[in-house]
Amino acid sequence: MRLHVFRCGVTLALCFAVVAPAAQAQAAASAAPRGIVLGDVTWMEAERVLTPDAVIVIPLGAESKEHGPHLRLDNDFKLATYFRGRILAASNVIVAPTINYNFYPAFVDYPGSTHLRLETARDLIVDIVHSLAHYGPRKFYVLNTGVSTLRPLAAAAAVLRAEGIQFTYTDILHVGEAAEASVRQQARGSHADEIETSMMLYMYPDRVDMAKAVKDDDPQGTGPLSRRPGVPGTIYSPSGVWGDATLATREKGRVVVEAMVAGMLREIEELRALPE
Repeated sequence: MRLHVFRCGVTLALCFAVVAPAAQAQAAASAAPRGIVLGDVTWMEAERVLTPDAVIVIPLGAESKEHGPHLRLDNDFKLATYFRGRILAASNVIVAPTINYNFYPAFVDYPGSTHLRLETARDLIVDIVHSLAHYGPRKFYVLNTGVSTLRPLAAAAAVLRAEGIQFTYTDILHVGEAAEASVRQQARGSHADEIETSMMLYMYPDRVDMAKAVKDDDPQGTGPLSRRPGVPGTIYSPSGVWGDATLATREKGRVVVEAMVAGMLREIEELRALPE
């Protein structure tokens, strides 16, 4: 504080007079989202904003799916919540409620994991889009945080695009691919692993228990994860991890998350630019 006063060359009050407006402006900018949370408005307000040129964002993240011994069951829901907040702050979109159940067949061996049939997951998305498109919007982006969810999303896209609805979604495997490659050290993995754990260390460090992080990266199996050894067509993982979570760091998470946010925002603007 003394150094700060000396450099200003005037009183502390005058220093604050110079610094405070900039800080206040920055805080105001970060506090004022560009987007709209649909659940926060009345139906009359919704009628005004649900126009044909509106872009509707639908977050998607499992609220109960295993993520090893060091991450919680609501991991994907937390990812969706974080990305939702970043998109709201930066983009003029309307954000619908988060979908917290979907297609997760790879994790049913682990207690607490929930899963919908492919057809149910597809129809859930189609019905949500249909209900909102009824009021005018024709452009929808699913803020997707899963890998297996890509199948029902692709199926939903085929239905909706045939009806003239512009429908796109995050491909979580590719949106931050270059950033992931730049920090990855593990030999293999894609679930509750080095990358996903690093992302959570950046977003929600209090929800990560690195003392319980493990390396579990069976190189032989294919398909869903299984707690039982020797099951054909599965990847054996007694922990529910596939990869090396012990390599995770907050800095790796920062690199990946910021690249993913930039990619999501770019995809939303590409959707907005499509002809109606």
